[in-house]
Amino acid sequence: MTEEIPARLLIIGGGPAGTMAATVAASLGAHVALVEDSIIGGAAHLLDCIPSKTMVASSVRRASVQDSAKLGFVVDEGHMDLARLASHIDTISSDLANSATTILEDQGVTILRGRGSFTGPHTAVAQTADGEVELGFDTALISTGSAPRVPDWAVPDGNRILTTRDAYDFDEIPEHMVVVGSGVTGVEFVNIFSSMGSRVSLLVSRQQVLPHRDPEVAAAIESDFLERGVSLLKGARAIGIDIEGDQVVVHLEDGRMVTGSHALLAIGSVPLSAGLGLEEAGVEHDHGYVGVDEFQRTSQPHIYAAGDVTGQMPLSSVASMQGRKIAHHLMGFQVRPLDYAKVAQAVFTEPEIASVGLEEADITAAGRRIRTTKVPFAANSRSVIQGNTHGFVKVFSDPATHEILGGTIVGHRASELIGILALAVQGRLRVEAVVETLMVHPSLSESITEAAE
Repeated sequence: MTEEIPARLLIIGGGPAGTMAATVAASLGAHVALVEDSIIGGAAHLLDCIPSKTMVASSVRRASVQDSAKLGFVVDEGHMDLARLASHIDTISSDLANSATTILEDQGVTILRGRGSFTGPHTAVAQTADGEVELGFDTALISTGSAPRVPDWAVPDGNRILTTRDAYDFDEIPEHMVVVGSGVTGVEFVNIFSSMGSRVSLLVSRQQVLPHRDPEVAAAIESDFLERGVSLLKGARAIGIDIEGDQVVVHLEDGRMVTGSHALLAIGSVPLSAGLGLEEAGVEHDHGYVGVDEFQRTSQPHIYAAGDVTGQMPLSSVASMQGRKIAHHLMGFQVRPLDYAKVAQAVFTEPEIASVGLEEADITAAGRRIRTTKVPFAANSRSVIQGNTHGFVKVFSDPATHEILGGTIVGHRASELIGILALAVQGRLRVEAVVETLMVHPSLSESITEAAE
């Protein structure tokens, strides 16, 4: 027996894009049904992003305690209670999921716990614990997210060979973590485990960490890792992992082998689009990624897609903004497409890395003239006081118009400081507007006004 629920907007996937679209559309008067088979708020967000950033916060605290003697605060090295940390992570994720659910319910959104799939261009079903629910819709949003990529040469067991979702609940600190992958996720976990006291080896398949970032930024992070005792193996492409007793052996393409107590796979993600009935709905996709136009419409104009499943910038902030814009667009409001060149993003290492706008290399490659100004945090009074002098601020501007085109910050709390440059880029401000802004003294933000000079 089936139950039929009419819905003007059907959302399959309750991550940042889906929950934001549901909340905004419902507030504008839409009848919204949301189908989610995992956690409201998004598995990629609440089971990847939030736990990893919680571990970053804990590991940074431990490192700061160890480094506090120079500020006159003498303590022991600090013991980490991993069970308490795991409980804290679970509480945060649960609280955020419950909060997201409450907001949706207060807006009148119908939440169906189960697996959603299309049966036609305007019909779908949700497989719930109580049976199959048929859903008709005028418009729909696909926001099913992604999952950690697992290569065919590795078999994660959740104990010795781990995906990023297995890396938050240890009985004891890993003795020697071998991190496979040197992108954003990989370097964040290097920071986490090295700060927790693990010996860490990082396998870098190319010749620098963060291969798509400014070489100066990569060099700063590599220098920090080497100071911590991290082993960096460059040109190291993994092709297999074996478990031998209580050890793992990672085999490299060039014949080298790396032995550790654990191996962590941090090699990207894959879209969760299998079984969605995309063919039945007439939605085109490529290797599982759903193609969209500038308004996030798929090949079926009444069906939208957002978040990781589209293969666009895999950031929660981007997915949430896409969801907001989709809600306004489908409700008939004029919408300005999201400008991905103005998205602020961060890497949560210590020092942190944050950037917004165009990268220096991208600007020059486009044949555009650029003025680059840079100030090291070693010249900042607050940095010296706090003992966090690593890093710098770089500002990119147009030498003719003085418009700020982008910027990069490497340093303590860079993820917070980048907001100033993000506003400048979004507002197309001239460097003079930043230079003439009086910041608090002493503060880290003073380095931004000095770098814009």
